[in-house]
Amino acid sequence: MELIHQGKVRDVYADGDDLVLVASNRVSVFDVVLPTEIPGKGALLTALSLWWFERLADIVPNHVISAEDVPAEFAGRAVRVKRLDMVKVEAVVRGYLTGSVLHDYRATGTVNGVPLPAGLEDGSRLPEPVYTPTTKADVGEHDEPETFEQTAARLGPDLAGRIRDLTLEVYRRGAEIALAKGIIIADTKLEFGLDEDGVLTLADEVLTSDSSRFWDAAGWKPGQTQPSFDKQFVRDWAKSTGWRPDDAEAPEIPDDIVEATRERYIEAYRLLTGRRWQ
Repeated sequence: MELIHQGKVRDVYADGDDLVLVASNRVSVFDVVLPTEIPGKGALLTALSLWWFERLADIVPNHVISAEDVPAEFAGRAVRVKRLDMVKVEAVVRGYLTGSVLHDYRATGTVNGVPLPAGLEDGSRLPEPVYTPTTKADVGEHDEPETFEQTAARLGPDLAGRIRDLTLEVYRRGAEIALAKGIIIADTKLEFGLDEDGVLTLADEVLTSDSSRFWDAAGWKPGQTQPSFDKQFVRDWAKSTGWRPDDAEAPEIPDDIVEATRERYIEAYRLLTGRRWQ
């Protein structure tokens, strides 16, 4: 196999006509990879993505060929997948107002050019999920928000529209399933590619604790920090140190933060799948 791309979290190997996607234990916040890994994280992300791919297959095809036909050293955290022509957009959808868009909303009443009702708080549920795409940045660079019209100008209106519609449909299905299990999916990002026949295909990961905000539905209350099962815990810790993404060196994560983060990922997996993590 040949390593052809190393992302923030995933490494991509070429293996004949296929690719092998390997999820590492690396963790990134604000588009920066931190120097400390979260043990078992890659396997957790892989298992949860596979669980979701099965439940979304009637909405959109995915890139998975096999989770077993992978090199032994990557077993449990790798998937054999189709080669795709990846579309250069992070397809982000938000069902709740929080995170990076909160400042824009407070300043303009809009998110990525989409008007929202007045009076919303951090954590408020939106009347309808909102599609808020960003650019797909290379490692070391930052994703930048763009309006749907800007995405359409780059990709063409047909492709941009299909990605938007599928992203919203995947989110609605996932949010409904998760809420029944006690988890709010506040937002998520998806990635898509085109296969050799031009079929739009869901790729990378889907509805995981890395790509989504998972909140405890029982503890949700707008206007406060939400109890979560995702890497927001690491983001909050990183901000508390005074570190900023443009600093020369990212901080090492203390052992207690590593373990607390790992426990959150495991709990999200247990709640969603009903399976105990081994």
